[in-house]
Amino acid sequence: MALSLGAVVTAGATSAAFAQNQPAPTQGNTTPAAPQKASTLQTVVVTGSHIRRVDLETASPVVTIDRAAIQASGKLTLGDLVQDLPAVTGGNVNPSVNNGGGTGASTIGLRGLGPNRTLILVDGHRIIGNPLIAGGVDPNSIPASMIDHIDVLTTGASSVYGSDAIGGVVNFILRKNYQGAEFSANFGQSDHNDGEQQGYSFTFGQTSDKGNIMGGVDYNKTDGIEAGSRKFSRNAVSLYGTNGRGPSAPQPVTGNIGGSSSGANGHIQLTGTTNPAFQSAFGSIPTCGYLAHNPGAGTDAPADYHCFQNNGPASDKYNYATVNLILTPQERTNAFIMGNYNLTDHVIAYLDAYVDKTASNFALAPDPLTTAGGLVISPDNFFNPFGVQYANGASDFGVRLTSLGLRETFAGITTGEVHTGLKGDFPIGSQTWQWDAGLDYGHVSSTTTVTKLVNLNILNQEAGPSFLDPASGAVVCGTPGNIIVGCIPFNPFDTNTRQSLAALQAASSPGLATATQIEKIWHVDLNGGLFDLPAGTVNLAVGGDYRKEYVDAKVDGLLTIDPATGTCTLGSQCASGLQGGYNVKEAYAELFIPILNDLPFIKSLNVDIGDRFSSYSMSGTTNNVKVAIEYKPIDDLLLRGTVAEVFRAPNLFEVFGSPASSAPRLSTDPCTGYTGTPVDPACVNVPTDGSFKNTNVVTGVQAATLATGAQYAGVALKPEQGKTFDFGAVYSPAWAPGLSATVDFWHLYLNDVITPIALQSELDLCSAGQLFYCQFIHRVDSGVNQGQIAPNTLQPTVNLGTASTGGVDFSLNYKLPEFSFGQFSVGLNTTYMKYYNEQTAPGTPANVTYNDAGHYMPFGSAQAAACPGAAGNCLFPRWKGQGYVNWRLGNWDASWRLRYIGRFQMGSQSPSQDVHPDGSCYFGSYCTIQGAVYKFGATTYNDVTLGYNIEPLNTRVEFGVNNVFDKQPPFLFANNTLNANTDPSDFDTIGRFFFGRVTVKF
Repeated sequence: MALSLGAVVTAGATSAAFAQNQPAPTQGNTTPAAPQKASTLQTVVVTGSHIRRVDLETASPVVTIDRAAIQASGKLTLGDLVQDLPAVTGGNVNPSVNNGGGTGASTIGLRGLGPNRTLILVDGHRIIGNPLIAGGVDPNSIPASMIDHIDVLTTGASSVYGSDAIGGVVNFILRKNYQGAEFSANFGQSDHNDGEQQGYSFTFGQTSDKGNIMGGVDYNKTDGIEAGSRKFSRNAVSLYGTNGRGPSAPQPVTGNIGGSSSGANGHIQLTGTTNPAFQSAFGSIPTCGYLAHNPGAGTDAPADYHCFQNNGPASDKYNYATVNLILTPQERTNAFIMGNYNLTDHVIAYLDAYVDKTASNFALAPDPLTTAGGLVISPDNFFNPFGVQYANGASDFGVRLTSLGLRETFAGITTGEVHTGLKGDFPIGSQTWQWDAGLDYGHVSSTTTVTKLVNLNILNQEAGPSFLDPASGAVVCGTPGNIIVGCIPFNPFDTNTRQSLAALQAASSPGLATATQIEKIWHVDLNGGLFDLPAGTVNLAVGGDYRKEYVDAKVDGLLTIDPATGTCTLGSQCASGLQGGYNVKEAYAELFIPILNDLPFIKSLNVDIGDRFSSYSMSGTTNNVKVAIEYKPIDDLLLRGTVAEVFRAPNLFEVFGSPASSAPRLSTDPCTGYTGTPVDPACVNVPTDGSFKNTNVVTGVQAATLATGAQYAGVALKPEQGKTFDFGAVYSPAWAPGLSATVDFWHLYLNDVITPIALQSELDLCSAGQLFYCQFIHRVDSGVNQGQIAPNTLQPTVNLGTASTGGVDFSLNYKLPEFSFGQFSVGLNTTYMKYYNEQTAPGTPANVTYNDAGHYMPFGSAQAAACPGAAGNCLFPRWKGQGYVNWRLGNWDASWRLRYIGRFQMGSQSPSQDVHPDGSCYFGSYCTIQGAVYKFGATTYNDVTLGYNIEPLNTRVEFGVNNVFDKQPPFLFANNTLNANTDPSDFDTIGRFFFGRVTVKF
């Protein structure tokens, strides 16, 4: 939606005043047009079609954000601005997402379908993805100074653009024919005196009869904000039930400050201990399956420990929230150059290029040192009083290494994009044809460094056998007669002693990973008129392209994962190298046919037919067709409809992704209380005496598994296929100049949805008889942890069921007549999501349908596991909207903007929809609450901007406030989200934010 004066926000509808008062937007091979009257406008290519036309109101529903709106938002990067659009929902990342984000990137997922199903273009050209977000495109890497406006196509367009354009297309349109120079400085800060943002840009341009050139440099920097600086995020507050009753009984839940079971005082499994003193002291307490160390005490007697407290004011869980971030820092420098040179009257050479260098980082709580992560504590360790080995597959142990400090990941990303070629025109009879032949090249390189991890090869030696050496009177590593020189004995049961800290520092080591992604596209495009009919000219657009994509990711040997154990030398954040590539050959044709015009009740009737054929080296061939109809019964009313086939080929990361550490959360385990009757294929190796409880479910501790691409897991991944439908109307009445309204009813259906399957879905589907998923589940086969999820369990990328969604878009915009007290324009843009349904196994008895519209899906739920693009958050509000009021008087102007996110609920009383927002508890029995429902009201943000043009100095000054009333985000609790007790993908975590800008033109 355009958010400032003169902006056009209608879905594909642009007023006559807009067409008369500025040059027509240009894209691709279109020659820029000088300002002229609407009747003499040159034809242009609009987003959603290859056909050149005068009309800007077409069958394609397009939302436009103009340059004034971009600047009025106060946003330094483009992706964060587009995320506010009503059509963007579901799971996305941005700089407020710390765990699962933190790369400085933002993603855009139209219709809740995730960023992989929204195609990002620059002036109609596909651009390179970012390996740090699994190949998704980061719009923040596009220099904002080079963009004139943003077109957002809100329907599928695979017949026009090919793969990925399922939910729609975001097209960043370049500025054209810029003359002069300008410098801009921007500064902002929250009213908590943090989150400082500063940005500077310099832009220049020159236009002549021989062509034009434009270039610029941008620099912006954003400081991070710790979660501890806001009340809603400073503590990990979790909901836990106290019995198995639902909401019909007295409310059975409490909220407690907690967090991770890998606490600073340890999480030590008592089961299996051979020490009689501990058996005597704790064996009579059936709820005491785990112990924690008493701070300041020794480590060798029962009195030094207490039963681990999961909940309550004396909880032993680690409150990780305080040290996490609600705004991750980033620093960007980018430069661009673009221009055209007229080689002849009919041939133009063009070049558009930009480079962006981003440095960002995110912080996670100190390293959780766990046996699942590869720690081994010898029973002969001098400090081990329990007489058992703690290791993966044996007794369980975990501790938070608070004495070592935060884990920080620093990312450096360089993105380069070049679009170059020749374009021109030639006559065929009375028709003029345009052509474009060129090369698009994109290159991204990244380096990430993870700090404050420990080398388990060293630490396991330090936690190995040790003894008190009588000769030196000190504890030493090894055994009598076989002392390990240079080894510092480690006491894992008290990591705060001087000796333990020295051992940790000796084992501390950074981890390094690098990645390179390359994209090359050779394309030829041709369009023009074929012949004239009584209603107009039949136009044809044809073309083809050849695209190659390649990725090469390398991981430090210390971080390289061992798939057999699910661990690596540095213990956490393990990964693997990745290398692969593919090519695709495509050809398209689009035909525009004017059927009738200037008849009673038929002002015009047009048909647009498109077809695109694609041949992928990885996934075969596909053909996708669209049919669009435009019907004007009168001048003021356009009725439109589009039916289109859509598809998405799997990307490099979905196919070639190698094993990497994953930490899924579980709400339920179908094997709880398993007796072996009836046989459940998901319960291999689970004891059959009915005593089994999944410790990940009971304690709320995330499991340790491996996320992989399809190829590694032996999965034959298919492309996604589907259809989209859009039917609407555009009304621009002659009796009210400046008024326009649109309404569009949309529906999308997608088969063979490509998604990384999460552990919860694997267990549910396998247990329900979908045996294909059982092969990925591994459980400990013996010992005290028999039946628990083993770290070599795979979560591969698969084709999982279907997704369907539908709703209504509505916009209303009115530029009022000018009054003595100023010119006003008002507008509203809303989306209503009627339904968003996921089916896990359609056509089989195992199928479950999740009805997601109006719901937030907690992290770890089966619904969230299938949510595209989610990073621990997945919200589908039924209503989402934006509104604005703009005012201008002389050199003064102001705007008020409204952002609205409708009410939603978390949880359900339906057994098939229950997502367990209350987590679970441990009081001697499994007791997850069933049927709890939490309802949240609507959230409205108000933003204001005031500007003044100092004409004698060619200077403009602006001041703005975002989130004027300091609206706080809804509190969703730590056991339902990975970040800040809320959903940072959708809600403002910063609070009231002030910004100012000065722009000087030369």
